[in-house]
Parts: sequence; structure tokens; C-alpha cells
Amino acid sequence: MSRPSRHYLRRLAFGLTALLIAGCGGHPQPPVLSVGTTSDQQALVLAHLYASALRGVGAVVRVEPVADPVAEIDTGELTVVPGFSGRFLSVFAPDSPARSDRQVYWALAGALPEGIAVGDYAMTAADKPALAVTETTAVAWGGTDLRALVRHCAGLVVGAVTGARVPASVGSCTLPKARQFPDDAALFAALRARQVTAAWTSTADPGQPGDSRDTVVLTDGRPALVRAENVVPLYRRNALTEYQLLAINQVAGVLDTEALVEMRRAVAGGADPQVVVDAFLDEHPLGR
Repeated sequence: MSRPSRHYLRRLAFGLTALLIAGCGGHPQPPVLSVGTTSDQQALVLAHLYASALRGVGAVVRVEPVADPVAEIDTGELTVVPGFSGRFLSVFAPDSPARSDRQVYWALAGALPEGIAVGDYAMTAADKPALAVTETTAVAWGGTDLRALVRHCAGLVVGAVTGARVPASVGSCTLPKARQFPDDAALFAALRARQVTAAWTSTADPGQPGDSRDTVVLTDGRPALVRAENVVPLYRRNALTEYQLLAINQVAGVLDTEALVEMRRAVAGGADPQVVVDAFLDEHPLGR
């Protein structure tokens, strides 16, 4: 018989503690914390990850799928909403010129309304928009970073998966409206067939070809040309204890983009987000 995982044992211990507390009529029940998410697979992974971090310090937590988590945390209906720094900034300060990880984080912290605060961002976990080109194009351009694309801005034909959020410009290059494709497979097939010059993907997209020899994902150097998108949690001020806040901040220390891609891929394949997150935390325990 397999041994129970450490994460399972921790959750079991906290569950038994909660039952004991419930049996003592003189003790008030702990407040239920709510972690908001949309139905998007990546959002579900992050919501269950932060919920598990809170349960690890004894909190009673529920994951709440809603249409607009940012609006719900603004009204106080949700306690924590994980997401990405740049997307949050586009809500609260859409005209901000911030681009780098740190710039975006501090711009977001300064733009949040009263009652909402931002936790630590994961420096190594991001889902930032990225452009891919064929290796032939990269060689012709003489570079594999976004500045090469900017130097060849004229005549670009850009593609994207339908519904993807993509920047309207890269540095000084204003991009044409992206041609729409139903999925990553169709998009990258069009790229290889030279129907588009460049294809929008993202750093945590499990559908991008990755190590394919015939495509290259252009890097973004310094100063950044595309706004950063690091994993970060928003939370209601005064709603978390010191230990609960520490717990959600510890996520930033263990999560990286590769792990995010793998968890997202597993959920896309039909795995339960909570099971996927539990397996990750067993290998990467918080606070260690």
C-alpha cells in the first residue's frame, strides 16, 4: 500500500483540528476564506494552489469560480484572487508605461483601490506574451530577440489563437491586427507555411512548440518591450492573519514557469486541479 503524501497528512491534521474546534461550543468558528477564479484552466490551477497554501496554515478555504474575480474582490466578496501582474495592472492602470517585472509590480501596488493589497510576485513564474518566428526568419533578421522584429516591423503579418490577449505594439512597432486561428496547432502550421510572419504565444503556453527546431520564440531583453506577467495574488486588506499572508507569499518562492506549464498541461488533459496542485506541493513544500 502506498504511503500517504505529506500534503495529504497536513490537510488531514488540520481537518481533525477543525473538527475538534467545532466540538467546543465556546469557541468561534474561523472565517471561511474565498479564493476567486474564472473557469480558465490556468486560473483554476493558481486558485487551488493559493487555496492549498492557506489550508496549510489551518485556514478554512473555498475556491469560488466567478465571471469577474477582480470585481468580486473589489466589492469584498472574495478574499484572494491570484493572477498575473500585467493583466491586473491593465485593469487598474491601463495607461501605465511599466514594462519590467519590478516596474509592473510597483505600479500595480500603487494603483490598487483602498481595501485591496498585492502579495509577493513570483519572479520565476510568468505567462508573458511572446512572439514566435521560423528559424529561417530569425536567421534573416540576424537576431532572436524582439528588437530584431522591431527592426523588421514593416510588412509583418501576425497570427494569434482566437481570444488570446495580445499587445497592439512591441516597442516602437505598431502591429497589424492579428489573424485568428482556432488553436495553437493551426497557428504554428500557418507560421511554418509562411502564411504569417510571427505567431503570438506566451511563456507558459503548453501548446507552443518549445524545443522545435524550425521555430524560435523571441526573447525580450532589457529594457523590456512587452509588459511583464508574473504570478501574483491580490487579497483583501485585514482579511488574512500574519501566517495566512506568509503562506500565500511563500508560493512565489516555489513556483516557476516550467511547473506552471506542466500543471496547466495536466489539467488540460483532464486531471483534477486540486490533485495536480497537491502533487506539486508534495515535491515543493512551502516554507522549506
